[in-house]
Order: sequence, then C-alpha cells, then structure tokens
Amino acid sequence: MEDTIFDKILRKEIPAKIAYEDDDVLAFHDIDPQAPVHVLVIPKKKRTGVKTFPRASAEEIGTYMIAVAKVASHLDLDTDGYRVVFNQGRNGQQSVDYVHAHILGGRTLKWPPG
Repeated sequence: MEDTIFDKILRKEIPAKIAYEDDDVLAFHDIDPQAPVHVLVIPKKKRTGVKTFPRASAEEIGTYMIAVAKVASHLDLDTDGYRVVFNQGRNGQQSVDYVHAHILGGRTLKWPPG
C-alpha cells in the first residue's frame, strides 16, 4: 500500500490538530471543514477504504465504529446530533486512499447531501 497524507499524520510527520487519540484510532480536524465541527477518524491499522471491510474481522470494524461514536461524544455532539460520512472510490469523492470517517456537526445539516 502506498503512503498517504494520513499515514504521515499518524506518524506525526505532518502536523494536524488532534481531536482524539486512543490505541485504535486517531481523530483530527479537517483542513477544509464543511461544518463548524468536521473531524476525520482514521484507524491506526490501515485500510484503504470501506470496500476492504468485508475482509476484516467483525471485531476490528466494530472497534472502529465504536471509536467513531466515542470521538463524536468527545466533541460534545451527542445532544444536538451529527453526521458520519464515508466516501468510497472516485465517484464517492474519496480523496485519500485510507479509510476515514467524517464526523460533521455543530449546525443543522441539509439533506440530501450530495
């Protein structure tokens, strides 16, 4: 797998505004926020996209999804709500070949999104 900007952020080679970190994930603020709160959550065990989830264990994916919820709670988004978005592939506008959840909140979000 090719190195991405997220690999470099994870290794602390590129600075990022860290929102949350534990043994399994790193969460940092998006450099082009689309909402007042816009944080990306990446697993520390690299996966290139959601398309790789069927090859992962349920425990690995469950741990990641629980961590995404923990990050949203850590950001105090539970009361008013938030959106979690995964982009997959070119048509899905995935810009980095590393799975990442976008947590968006801090305002009323519109629907449909895209």
